[in-house]
Amino acid sequence: MPRILVTAATGNVGVEVLRSLLVAGAGEVWAGVRDVAAAQAQLREFPGVRPVRFDFAQDDTLAPALQGVDSLFLLLPPGLPDAEARFGRVAAAARAAGVRHVVYMSVQGAESNRFIPHHKLEKVLAASGLPYTFLRPAYFMQNFNTTLRPDLVERNLVYLPAGEARFTLIDVRDIGRVAAQVLLHPEGHAGQAYALTAATPLTFAEMAQQLSQCLGRPIRYVSPGPLRFFLTKKRQGLPTSFVLVMLMLHYLPRFQRQPPPTTDWVQRLTGHQPLTFAEYVRDYRAALSPLHVPA
Repeated sequence: MPRILVTAATGNVGVEVLRSLLVAGAGEVWAGVRDVAAAQAQLREFPGVRPVRFDFAQDDTLAPALQGVDSLFLLLPPGLPDAEARFGRVAAAARAAGVRHVVYMSVQGAESNRFIPHHKLEKVLAASGLPYTFLRPAYFMQNFNTTLRPDLVERNLVYLPAGEARFTLIDVRDIGRVAAQVLLHPEGHAGQAYALTAATPLTFAEMAQQLSQCLGRPIRYVSPGPLRFFLTKKRQGLPTSFVLVMLMLHYLPRFQRQPPPTTDWVQRLTGHQPLTFAEYVRDYRAALSPLHVPA
């Protein structure tokens, strides 16, 4: 059985990749983490997964973690300084270790958007000589139970400068299922890029309506201007860099003539239809409740 290393393994996506690998019967799975002791507690639900130290900012952790690895799931943490150079060093270490396939989680539209770091990182990996596959997911549904959760549970509010723009969505559980398939069966996926989406784009007003219906309480959608959004989030204590990322992610789509296209890659690669936003809300109802305490 191949040895598979999943980086950023305790994050939203990494956890779902681990889960899908175990469901699919993967043999040897390593979880790349910065703190092995902390990860052992976080990964208790995944018996047999071995946490190993892997830190993008510490070059001396790369070679030991990659030794003997056949397939690598690569996800760079947001805000990593000198990301392009660090990514190049990871790719070089993977090639030196004999890694046979790299699955890199990029973002939908990275191939044409030169203003996001994923565009350059894809080019670095493509030039590395490693067999690779790019996964380009759409907007995460799970943003509602992570970055958007405080407004949702404390104020019954979706507060974003997105106007009436439609967003193409994806449930991270579908990302995990696709990643597991490619990691376990890389044949035919080398050099490929898969945009991963659910079937139906939605506005945030439509998402708020579905949230209201499923959660049993009224959820309002308010779309402020960019300056008002920035000042509000700064008063709430969010870091400037994070607020600027939120602005870019939610405000710029207002100027697109149409949302990014939906695709059928989830169904084609896993044999199952992608999860809908309504299914996400139903399954995460507890996490979207004010009474739920996030782990």
